Amino acid sequence: MERPEPVGAAAAAAFQPGEHQHIRYNPLRDDWVLVSAHRMRRPWQGQLEKPPQEDIPRCDLSNPLCPGATRASGEVNPQYESTFVFENDFPALQPDAPEPDACDHPLFHAASARGVCKVMCFHPWSDLTLPLMSLAEIRAVIDKWVELTVELGTSYPWVQIFENKGAMMGCSNPHPHCQVWASNFLPNEARLEERTQRQHLRERGLPMLLEYAQLEAQRQERLVVENADWLVVVPYWAVWPFQTLLLPRRHVCRLQELSDSERDSLACIMKRLLTKYDNLFEVSFPYSMGWHGAPTGPHLGADCGHWQLHAHYYPPLLRSATIRKFMVGYEMLAQAQRDLTPEQAAERLRNLPEVHYRERPREAA
Repeated sequence: MERPEPVGAAAAAAFQPGEHQHIRYNPLRDDWVLVSAHRMRRPWQGQLEKPPQEDIPRCDLSNPLCPGATRASGEVNPQYESTFVFENDFPALQPDAPEPDACDHPLFHAASARGVCKVMCFHPWSDLTLPLMSLAEIRAVIDKWVELTVELGTSYPWVQIFENKGAMMGCSNPHPHCQVWASNFLPNEARLEERTQRQHLRERGLPMLLEYAQLEAQRQERLVVENADWLVVVPYWAVWPFQTLLLPRRHVCRLQELSDSERDSLACIMKRLLTKYDNLFEVSFPYSMGWHGAPTGPHLGADCGHWQLHAHYYPPLLRSATIRKFMVGYEMLAQAQRDLTPEQAAERLRNLPEVHYRERPREAA
């Protein structure tokens, strides 16, 4: 880690992270984020988003993810009653793509990209999201994640499970679902986390995110929810306003290593976290999330003890259901910047009720 050198005279006032800008190091990505919490006091005259749609029909046969619907490929979905997985009709990766032509200069380098892309529906009803599903239904989602990781991970080195929730995050079909992409290469984020976690274990003798989880469990200031097997924190280095990191308490490299009881407690903590997200602004909270674990395929027999299984949640909302954080300008051209401290974000999430706002009894008029 190379810390930027201070420039100019130090301020005379005592440092307060909620008042004074500063930068924080992200050891998982080996980069820095600028924290400028005082900016939350500025008036907002920028773009206002449309609130997420609430009146989604339970079953609409024009929605290609519904049971019985006809997809763009002409395939008709079965009348599924739990999870349902199918090949993406417009895959970014295909298993039989040809090799690129040989490179004639290092500035014009290409390599093969092969894989498969699947879509996984969580539930047959379009008007449900994970926080409104039962624990048994969420557990079925987790079991299917494990099954797909094992199936695709036998041959592919990386299996990326990710969920884009809400139109704000590019979701075009209002139906509870995620995607699973398997590739013959390690994507950029995986390669980065491979390097930083390996280096941390070599230097400190403990997996980075296992050590980090232990420290956050002790300090509590960025903790959102926890149970016997898992904890959720707003990471010290968070970029998105209400970004969270879901971590197991014991050393686990991949989803398939979770015990039955850990899968049950994972379902529970996911429901608690996502309920808090929805309760923050009383909307179906948009986010992108994804699982990161040790590489698979040819890496299954290798020593991957530096890896720790974890899930990232990246929600864009900043001040309300209609005001989002934009990653533009300084973020694109210099480095990430956030407008409230991770500790402030964690406190707001931590103090929210764990009964979903749509399931709370309404006061009589």
